[in-house]
Amino acid sequence: MLLRFLGAAKTVTGSCYQLTSGSRSILVDCGLFQGPKALRERNYQPFPVPPASLSHILLTHAHIDHSGRIPYLVKNGFSGRIITTAATADLAAVMLPDSGHVQEMEVEQKNRRGARAGREMVSPIYTAADGYAALEYFDRVEYGREVDLGGGMKASFLDAGHILGSAMLQVTVAGNDRPMRFLFSGDLGNAGYHPLLAEPTLVEETDFLLIESTYGDRLHQDHRDPAELLEDVVQTAYRRGGPLIIPAFAAERTQDLLYFLHRLWEGGRIPPLPVYIDSPMAIAATAVFEKHHECYGIQVQDMLRKGQEPLDFAGVHYARTVEESQALNNLQGPAIIISASGMADAGRVRHHLKHNLWRKDATVLLVGYQAEGTLGRSLLEGAARVTIFGEEIVVRARIRHLDVFSAHADQKGLLTWARHFQVPPRRTFVVHGEPAAAETLGRLLTSELGWPVIVPEWLEEYDLTGQAGPGLRELREAVDRKLRVLEAEKDRGLVPELMKKLAELDEYLNQVAPPASPVVSRPPVRECRPEGNR
Repeated sequence: MLLRFLGAAKTVTGSCYQLTSGSRSILVDCGLFQGPKALRERNYQPFPVPPASLSHILLTHAHIDHSGRIPYLVKNGFSGRIITTAATADLAAVMLPDSGHVQEMEVEQKNRRGARAGREMVSPIYTAADGYAALEYFDRVEYGREVDLGGGMKASFLDAGHILGSAMLQVTVAGNDRPMRFLFSGDLGNAGYHPLLAEPTLVEETDFLLIESTYGDRLHQDHRDPAELLEDVVQTAYRRGGPLIIPAFAAERTQDLLYFLHRLWEGGRIPPLPVYIDSPMAIAATAVFEKHHECYGIQVQDMLRKGQEPLDFAGVHYARTVEESQALNNLQGPAIIISASGMADAGRVRHHLKHNLWRKDATVLLVGYQAEGTLGRSLLEGAARVTIFGEEIVVRARIRHLDVFSAHADQKGLLTWARHFQVPPRRTFVVHGEPAAAETLGRLLTSELGWPVIVPEWLEEYDLTGQAGPGLRELREAVDRKLRVLEAEKDRGLVPELMKKLAELDEYLNQVAPPASPVVSRPPVRECRPEGNR
C-alpha cells in the first residue's frame, strides 16, 4: 500500500495524492501549481506517474489548484474515470476550459515578448479544447454514496463545506484482516461563517488522515458579520469617489460577495452603486450555484422557500464581452467591480488593477488568502510599485483586506474538526499549507491530541503496508512524544511520577513493538522543463 504526495506538500497548490494497492492506482485531486515561478515550473514537467496507469481520479472540488491538471492528464493518456459530486462536475465544466483559455492567452503574450527578445516559443500546458475534452471522463456521485473503484478499493464523498459541491473523501482498501481506511480532508470549510453552504461533515475514525493546513498557523482576523465589514469598505470607497476593485475567485468568493451585497443593498445599508461582475467564468459559475440549491445551508434554504433568490438583485450587471469589460475602465465615479482571479494573478482583474492602482481615489479589496508570489500578496504586503503586463505601476489606491470571507477553516477550526475523532488516526499527514502553516498545525495535533504526524515533502512516498494492525508502533511513538513533553516540564508537581509510569510503559513497548523502520522516501526529482517550454 503506497501513498505518494505529488502536490500540495509544503505548498497550498498542486493538490494531488496517489494511492496504490497492488495493480490499482488512483489519484485524489490533480491540481495546477500556482504562485512562484519555481512552483509553476512543475506544471511543465512530465507527470510523475504515467497517466495511462491510473484507473480513477477522485476530485474533492473544482478549484484549479485541485483540478487544473486533469486536462493535461487526459491529453497525455489518462482514460479512466473522474468521479466527483454533480455540483463539482458542473463547476469543472466552467473552470477547466477557462483555465486552458487563460493559459493560451498568457502563452500568446509571452511569445510576443519572446519573439522580440529572440527567445524560444513556449506552448500552453493545455488548451481550452483540452479542457472541454476532459469533461467526457467525469462521473457524478451523491454525498454519502459508496463507489466501487475495483481492486478492493471503495470511496465515498462527504460534504466539506468549502465551496459548492466540495467534498472530503473516504477511501477504503480491502486487506487481510480488515480494510485500511483513508480520509482526505480536501479543503475544509469555515464552519459557522459560510452562509451559502452546509457545515463540514464531522468524522470519528480513520486509519490514515490527510488534513489541509492553509491556515494552520493563524486565525481569521475578524469574526464579525461579514456584511458589516463589507458595508464599511463600500461606504469608505464611496466617499473616496473612485471604483472599488475586488479580485475574487469566480467560484464561491464571487457568489459570497453577491450574497452579502444583496443583503446590504436590500437593507439600504450601502449607496445604490452599480455592481459589475466582470468574469465570464464567474457569470457561468453563478448559474451553477442557482442550479444546485441542494448544496445550500439552512439560512439560504429559508430564503429560497420564501421565493427570494440570494444571488440576484437590481444593482447587479454582468460584463460578458471583452468590450463590456474594457468599458469599465472608463467609468466615472464610484462603482464596484468584481473580477477574477482572487489572487490577482490572472484574468480580467489585472487590467482593472493596471488602470486603477495608480489612482488615489480607487480602492482595492483583497478577500481571503493570497499565496506567496502572487500580485495579491504583493499588494497585501504593501508594495509601492508592481509590474502588470510588463509595465511598472505605482500603487496609490487604498488596499483593504478582509479575512472573514475565507472559505477555509482557520487553525482553531481545523483543530476543532480534528477533536471530533473518537479514535486518533494511526498516522496523520499535514498537507496543503506553506511550510510554517503545515509544521505549526502538525505540532499542535501532536502536542494537544497526541497524534502521530508527518509533514511530507513533494514526491515523497510512504509504504503503509501492514500499518493498519493493532497500532502498537503508533502508540509507542505517542509515548515517546509524551515523554519529551514531560521532560520539558520537570518543575511541575506530578511530572516525576507520571514520567516513571510512562517509562515503564515505554520499556514494555520496546519489547512488544520495536521502533518502526523509516517509511520509504523518494527524494524529489531535479526541477527542469522539457525543451520548448523554457
